[in-house]
Amino acid sequence: MQKFYKVFLILFIVFIAINLYAIDWQSDILSEDNLKFVFSIASAVIGLIIVFVMNTWSKIGVKK
Repeated sequence: MQKFYKVFLILFIVFIAINLYAIDWQSDILSEDNLKFVFSIASAVIGLIIVFVMNTWSKIGVKK
């Protein structure tokens, strides 16, 4: 995995961890207060998927 992809991988994992910490677990997960954290976690997960797809595409394009 290239350094470029590793940076974004770490960045998205940190975003997920921070937002999981910020969620108020006593109230409903889809309450108005938690919704911004849930959307942020969802976008970070989508970012992780995109990083792995881009890494796979970069490996496919390299000729041996």
